[in-house]
Amino acid sequence: MGGDFGASVVVPGAAVSLERHPDTEFLLYGDSKLIEAELTKLPALRAASRVIHTDVAVAMDDKPSQALRRGRKTSSMWLAIDAVKKGEADAAVSAGNTGALMAMARFNLRTLPGIDRPAIAAIWPTMRGESVVLDLGASIGGDAQHLTALAVMGSAMARVLFDIERPTVALLNIGVEEVKGVEEVRAAAEMLRSLNLPQLDFTGFIEGDGIGKGAADVIVTEGFSGNIALKAAEGTARQIGEYLRSAMSRTWSSRIGYLFARGAFKALRDKMDPKKSNGGVFLGLNGVVVKSHGGTDAEGFAYAVDVGYEMVRYDLLNKINQTLNRDGGALVLAPVAQGVPT
Repeated sequence: MGGDFGASVVVPGAAVSLERHPDTEFLLYGDSKLIEAELTKLPALRAASRVIHTDVAVAMDDKPSQALRRGRKTSSMWLAIDAVKKGEADAAVSAGNTGALMAMARFNLRTLPGIDRPAIAAIWPTMRGESVVLDLGASIGGDAQHLTALAVMGSAMARVLFDIERPTVALLNIGVEEVKGVEEVRAAAEMLRSLNLPQLDFTGFIEGDGIGKGAADVIVTEGFSGNIALKAAEGTARQIGEYLRSAMSRTWSSRIGYLFARGAFKALRDKMDPKKSNGGVFLGLNGVVVKSHGGTDAEGFAYAVDVGYEMVRYDLLNKINQTLNRDGGALVLAPVAQGVPT
């Protein structure tokens, strides 16, 4: 029921994902009248779905504390997360209020051993291919221990998704020099160097332009700057797309030129399409929860559902947990939790 468009996007998005993954089954939580109105247009999804009605939906402007008090155990968001906890569902996907989703997921599912705060991690298209970027907005701020835990979780995700034995990890900063940046980021760099973890290769700092360049397999930042970077990149992609459309339709010669180059322009558009990178995973929880952008369309929401599907298919939660607790992973999280000075 969340996002900018609610069931009118979520339900058709589930139908698009079902076409790609016919073995999927859906539990649809929310206002049954609105959901059923969409399902009547989608017989295949109707056959693969069960609707669970609830009168309570978390509003996009609800504070997380309000959502917990008002919607705990009764809202569509809570019930979807609770289905994961009870084993009735393998993953929960929502386009709703990010803060409320994180609060409910953390309260209900709890975090993995040694993880203080979960993070939103997503696959970011780059000039080199793809990178894991986290945190993209799960929480604001973070000390050196938190950033180190993000590095460990992100590298575990990259090892599984990219099949890299020792992913490169970088910290997002305002410069690559050691003296630049806030104290927490510099302290995290010092901690990662001193730990010399076998499961990741810490390469130092990168600036904002290094994300698109693919300067590292995993890029770590706290949630405030990570969310700004994400929204700025999405806005830039749309801006460039508008510039191209305007330029290609300006004159007859440009239109003719577009006809000859439309294959290249389509490839560029697909590469820059933020919908295809939709779906942030809440890393660090005892369950799979995926956050879709609230303003996406059905195709974009389908990609978020796909992310949840792939997480379950490849058992990433279990593999990440194993990675965190092997090859020194447990030794990393223990001092992080205890706040060992850097």
